[in-house]
Amino acid sequence: MVPAFSKGVMKTKDIFNLAVEMGIAADFRGKAGVEKFLAKKKKAFEAMSEKSKADFDQEALNNPYLDSRILHIANDKEIRKVLVGIDIEAAEILIAKELGGIDLIIAHHPRGRGLASLSDVMSLQCDVLNIYGVPINVAEGLMKQRISEVARGINPSNHERTVDAARLLGFNLICLHTPCDNLAAEFLRDNIESRKDIETVGDLSAALKEIPEYKKAQELGAGPKIFAGSEDNRCGKIVMSEITGGTEGSPKLYEKMAMAGIGTVVGMHQSEEHRKEAEAANINVLVAGHMSSDSLGLNIFLDMLAKQGVEVVPCSGLIRIKRI
Repeated sequence: MVPAFSKGVMKTKDIFNLAVEMGIAADFRGKAGVEKFLAKKKKAFEAMSEKSKADFDQEALNNPYLDSRILHIANDKEIRKVLVGIDIEAAEILIAKELGGIDLIIAHHPRGRGLASLSDVMSLQCDVLNIYGVPINVAEGLMKQRISEVARGINPSNHERTVDAARLLGFNLICLHTPCDNLAAEFLRDNIESRKDIETVGDLSAALKEIPEYKKAQELGAGPKIFAGSEDNRCGKIVMSEITGGTEGSPKLYEKMAMAGIGTVVGMHQSEEHRKEAEAANINVLVAGHMSSDSLGLNIFLDMLAKQGVEVVPCSGLIRIKRI
């Protein structure tokens, strides 16, 4: 369910809050699950010493998706026109300057503090896997090491590079990652998992290509691809376990997923190590596509902005499809 939103003047914070609200509404954990997640953060914060509280990221007390942030507000004005892309770097900010009239730049992939906090959202994957039948203790045990690995990998990144460019050129900048990935995951779950006409992985691939973002990606040479299994393989239980939750989880999970009765995984992208583990566990993997899947989630959100009279200018790999 997309939350109701009354039409009116929208500023940067309103747009950000709308995205988070929509992300919660689409979250596989449900609103109660998200509230429980936030309650744990608040309880941990309250138990901290004053010194530890000073270092705590207090955004975590109200925002369940720390990879999504208001990165810079140069001018707290009404937002009428937004530039939106999958990856926003200094080049896209220069494009915004050249275009003129851009009130806000929206990145999908995390930047700034959002990138630094990417690993924080990965616990979502544990709950998603548990919903699909993997014991929560197993999911958490295997994901713990992977979350730590991702945090270490991101640590040396130049997190603030894009934010600095926005600041220097005077642009409002936000990033919306997991909320939009949640929207994509919910859309695919509702439109694919329940279909009775999908028997084989080939059928599943064909069904995905009926979705405009994936159809366009196919035309561009980046459509859905079978990474593990074959077209003739029967799907068994299809799950959307690799659409949201930050980035790839532990490759060791595939064996446990097979034991939970999962037959086919639909994901955005997959590393070679993950592919090999999926094959060893006899799990079919259909990679729907990265830019196309990101575009799907963004488009659902952007349609809500369009309803409020906000003009959307797509860039940087965003396949803009309107459903209104």
